[in-house]
Parts: sequence; C-alpha cells; structure tokens
Amino acid sequence: MSAPSSTASPRSDPGLDDDLVGFDGSAALIYAWSRGLRPDPNLTVSSWADRHRKLASRASAEPGQYRTARTPYMREIMDRLSPGDPTQRVVFMKAAQVGATEAGNNWIGFVIHQAPGPMLAVQPTVELAKRNSRQRIDPLIDESPDLRERVKPARSRDAGNTMLSKEFAGGILIMTGANSAVGLRSTPARYIFLDEVDAYPASADEEGDPVTLAEARSLTFAHRRKVFLVSTPTIRGLSRIEREFEASDQRRFFVPCPHCDAMQWLKFDRLRWQTGRPETAEYLCEGCERPIAEHHKTRMLERGEWRATATATDPTTVGYHLSALYSPVGWLSWQRIARAHEAARGSDEAMRAFRNTILGETWMETGEAPDWQRLADRREAWTPGTVPERGLFLTAGVDVQKDRIEVDVWAWGRGLESWLVDHLVLEGGPGDPACWQQLTDLLGRTWTHASGQRMTLARLAIDTGYETSAVYAWSRQVGFAQVAPVKGVEGFSRTSPVTGPTYVDATVAGKRLRRGARLWTVATSTFKAETYRFLRQDRPTREEQAAGALCPPGTIHLPDWADGEWLKQLTAEQLVTVRTKRGFARLEWQKLRERNEALDTRVYARAAAWIIGADRWPEARWADLEAQLGVAKQDGSEAGPATAPAVPTRTMQRRRTVRSSYMR
Repeated sequence: MSAPSSTASPRSDPGLDDDLVGFDGSAALIYAWSRGLRPDPNLTVSSWADRHRKLASRASAEPGQYRTARTPYMREIMDRLSPGDPTQRVVFMKAAQVGATEAGNNWIGFVIHQAPGPMLAVQPTVELAKRNSRQRIDPLIDESPDLRERVKPARSRDAGNTMLSKEFAGGILIMTGANSAVGLRSTPARYIFLDEVDAYPASADEEGDPVTLAEARSLTFAHRRKVFLVSTPTIRGLSRIEREFEASDQRRFFVPCPHCDAMQWLKFDRLRWQTGRPETAEYLCEGCERPIAEHHKTRMLERGEWRATATATDPTTVGYHLSALYSPVGWLSWQRIARAHEAARGSDEAMRAFRNTILGETWMETGEAPDWQRLADRREAWTPGTVPERGLFLTAGVDVQKDRIEVDVWAWGRGLESWLVDHLVLEGGPGDPACWQQLTDLLGRTWTHASGQRMTLARLAIDTGYETSAVYAWSRQVGFAQVAPVKGVEGFSRTSPVTGPTYVDATVAGKRLRRGARLWTVATSTFKAETYRFLRQDRPTREEQAAGALCPPGTIHLPDWADGEWLKQLTAEQLVTVRTKRGFARLEWQKLRERNEALDTRVYARAAAWIIGADRWPEARWADLEAQLGVAKQDGSEAGPATAPAVPTRTMQRRRTVRSSYMR
C-alpha cells in the first residue's frame, strides 16, 4: 500500500486519530498498554499485606483483611524481607502464636505478586509441608484475586500447581521438609523461608545440616537473596534459632510505659500477681515501678520500636526475639500466662514447654547424672521376675556386645511410671546361634503380674549399632510385630524422639534382601535426659506410699536386686556443654564410666514403649489394661471384675499381627 500523498503531519489530522482508535475494544487496549508501562507500586511486604492479603476462616482465627496494625511488631520484620532492604538474613526467635507464620505467608504472597523469583519454603518434615500447603498456602492463594490470576488452579492441565510446588510468572514456590535432602537441593532459590528450624532433624537423609543445605541454594543470588529463619527455641546449646539469634544484633521490641513513657522490653520477671490468683496479673514498669494493666498493651504496641542490643557478626543479618507477653489483646493475656506458669510449677517438662512456647526462650537441660548411691538407698523390694501391681505392659531393651547380649525388661504404667522387672545377660554374642536362640525364647517367656496374670513382652527394641546384619537377620526371622530394630542418633528432638520405620536392606542366609528390615531411629539424648529427670524426682516416703500416696508421673522404681554395677551403668553419662570450632555452644553426652549398658537398654525399652504408642494412648486404653489385670484405679476403687483377658498367640512367622492384650 502506498503512503498518503498529503504532506500534512498525521498527528495534526484529527480524522486520522479517529481512524486509529475507532475500532471496538481500542479503549481497553490503550488502557492495558498504558498500565503495562506504569511501574509497579513500590510496596513493602507489610504494605502489600495490608492491601492484598485476605485471611480465610479455615486458616485464621480472625478472618478478613490482614492488618499489620494488629501485630505492630511484625511490620519491621516483614519489611526487612522486601527487595529494597539490604538485609539478606532475618532471624526470628519467638514464642508460639505471635503471628510469625502468617508474616512468612505474607512474604510468599508478596513474592508471587510483586517480586517473582524461585522460592523455597521448608517445614520440619515433608508431611508437615503438605499439611501447610493445604491449610495455609492454598487459602493464601484462593482468597487473593491478585494471586489467583498468577497461580493456575491445580485442576487445570499443565498448571504447574501441585501439593508441593506452585508455579507463577517469573518464579516457582517449592515446599519441602527438612528431612528430605532431595527437596533441599532441588533448585536454586533466591528466597528461602525456614519455618520452625529447631524442629529440623540433625541431618537430612544423613547428608548434612538442613539449614546449611537449604541456604546453599541461595548463594548464587549474592546480595539479592533473602533468608527468613523462624522458630520457637528448644534446648540451650542445641537450639538452632538461639545460635543464629546470638550471632545477630539481637533486637528487642521496646514499648513505652503508659505512665512515665520509659521505653523497655517486656521481661517475665516483671509480670506480678498474687499467688493463686493469676487474674491479678499486672506488669511493673522498670522506670516508675507503677503497675501496667492489660488494656494498655494496644497503645504500647502501637508506639513500640525494635532496638538492637548487640553487634552482629554478619552485618547483613538481623535478629529479633519476642515473647508472648507482647501478644495482642484478645490473644494470649497476661492472666493466662500467669496461670500457665502456676500450672507448670513442679514439672520440668511443663516448665520447659512454658519457657519455649510462651517466653520464647531456651530451656537449660539438667544432664547431671544422679548419684548411684542415692538410687541404691531408694531401691524397693519385690520378687525378681514379677511385675508390680501398677505395671500394665512390658517392653525390653537389648544391647548387642561382642561377647554377650544384655537385656533389661521394664514394666510401664500410667504416666510412664516404670519398674525394672528383669535383667539378663545372654553369653556368646552375635556370632553364637545359641545366643540368638535364647533371645528368641525370651519373646515367648512370661512374667507374673501381682494379680497372678501372665504377661509377655509387648515390644522388644534391639540396637543395630553392632553387627547390624546379624541383628537385621534375626529380626526378620522372628518378625517385626514384636521386635523393633533401632538406631540411636545424637541430639534432641522436639517433634518426635522416635521416627520410622524406614525400610533397609537385610542379609539373610547370605542373600541380600532389598528393604528386608524395618528400622526405627531414636534420638537417644531425649530419652537419656528424660530418664535422669525422672530419677531425680522427689517421691513420697515409704510410709506415705503405704498410706496411699502416689508417686509422680515418670517415677522410676528400682528393685533391691539391682546391684551397684548396674546402678553405675545407669548413671554412666552426663550432659555437658562443649564449644564448636566456630565458638558456638552445644550439648553432648559424655561417659563418666566405660560401661553404660544399663542406660542404653533403658533408652531402647523406653523407645519400645513410644513405638507401641504408650505416650499417646487415651484413657480408655489404660482403663482396658487395668481391667484385664484387675488393677485398682488410682482413686482407690476397684477396676471391677475383669473378664479373663484374651491370650495373645505369639508366632515366629513374619508379618503376623499381635493382639492388643499383653497378658498370657
């Protein structure tokens, strides 16, 4: 087509302009074109959340538009995650339920909408990552139109939207568990969200620290990377989040006193109330010593500010600590905190949970070994090989040595109260078939309960650390219904002290069988600390017990036939704090004596009780066991005439189930 012959400028001809924009849809096209030229608003994560984030009723106690003003302390933390801030690593050590996870989800939404790039979100386990995807991430996307148009529905073809991955223009969100090395090294990531890092395993599939593996994914992004580490802390010396916080600038949220305007960060020892009356809880100002009532908290939070209290070893890292004392009005009140503290008194386990989840502080584990002579003085008299009245089921812990196999049989009752019932040394060791036959015979042996009933082992846990293939072969031969091969690993576990089972290869009759055995992994530090804590508990005197006083939950009863050597083995280790090459503190169990078989077998027997579910049994299960044995209830009433308990038939055939009764 030839050009127009007119010499007039096209822009000066209004008629030509009309021709250019006169077709249907031209206005929408011009609007979309001009909108595309306009730069995105320079939003921070908090301002994005206030504008675009909607909280779904299935994922929040306060559904509706997200308001940073509800948790003002989260504003700076979120904004540090914005691309315009030079911070590369944000560490948040906090109490439970202060809004940290929602802040992390706000960051995820911001990345999808405003600053797309590859992102990795890590939960303690893959299962928790799937649950978080369903309960948190899917509602996050579904409730926001801006996110829905960027992440295709999972039901559409080639959507790139699965349970553990969400594709969007310019990036992808990968969700995985810290127990999966494959997931942690799957793809480079500019953004990394590490949630509840203190619940991560010590190693991901034995390939190294999960936090280190995850952060390695971001190194190629240099100064543009963002890493958000969040967790309630656990045990001092082992807590990842505490270690990261102590290496940061350690920021605290300072709030003003409503009476004198003195700025201060809230400490639990300044929360005061009358003993037995937590409803009188008030906070005492550091400046004027006047009491501050709960209703002042909203205004105090609005005027609060974060202040660094230390110098960070890495200037690109900032760290924050927050306790539940800052929880907004309507969430966790000072009155409920005071009541929780009163309820936790007298129980190390409850006080540990209080410090971790409410104060956001680590717990100092007292790993001092009990005095074996003091334990000898507290031994009790009952017939060897018999089960005391309150013992309701039996487990055994087995330690394999070069020339022998040692076995301890423990009875367990309500509250994990326990009694040493039997101690056996099977001479010969793993190279002697006769020794294995004695262990096999033990599975069919019975012990007499105080009621006259006969009891068999509910579960036997055997260590696989020595002569692993022989242990696997024997376990496979007798069946895994009654036997649990276990592998001890160092470190404490907050989520679960026992994990598994996982399938491992076994060698039987010289042939290698893939996935021929089932292995349970035991965090031995957790059960060692628990054992020593139970041994140190105060208990009623013999006279008080004779009068009907009950021992506290977890009490460990030792018989008078347990000799000094066995007691020394039970107290052969202690928990000490050691320094790493980088100067960080960590806890480590060290031997005080060479032999510690009694402690090891106790840990394995305890793991066996966990494996059969005793830590999670409902009241009905305990009542059923008491009824089968005719045991008196703890309130003094009889359990009622028990029908004759069903006799469980034990068999050496593989993969046969065992009936729920442990009496024969």
